[in-house]
Amino acid sequence: MKKAIFPGSFDPITLGHFDIIKRGVKLFDELIIAIGINADKKYMFSLDERKKFIEDCFKDEPKIKVVTYKGLTVHFCEKNNVDFILRGLRNPADFEFEKAIAHTNRDLAPIETVFLLTSANTSYISSSIVRDVIRNDGDYTKLVPKTVSVK
Repeated sequence: MKKAIFPGSFDPITLGHFDIIKRGVKLFDELIIAIGINADKKYMFSLDERKKFIEDCFKDEPKIKVVTYKGLTVHFCEKNNVDFILRGLRNPADFEFEKAIAHTNRDLAPIETVFLLTSANTSYISSSIVRDVIRNDGDYTKLVPKTVSVK
């Protein structure tokens, strides 16, 4: 069974994340969307809200599981028998950053990182851009799945 993890903070999940997940789930028997917990980070959405956005988004996809975790992604992988990390790449800067992390992860554990290029129509979207649009009362709904809502 090929299991992969798609880790991130998902604050909030974007259409870019959604695209990578929908395409990535076809490659694996199980795809775990893992929301990392970083006590030093200030989030716009609570952990429960972020998890619910994602669960609601993929409620009809039995191959997707949504979890939260603390610590190193490779430790999560080892504890959960996950052999692959799925990552999306938007641009060359993402590639350089993700390449360094992938090499480090492979040094720490026998984990392979699989990269998917984002679709052209979502390559400009990031969670930080979405948060900025929300903070400034813009129409964020064009950038996120329908399950994401601001109260």
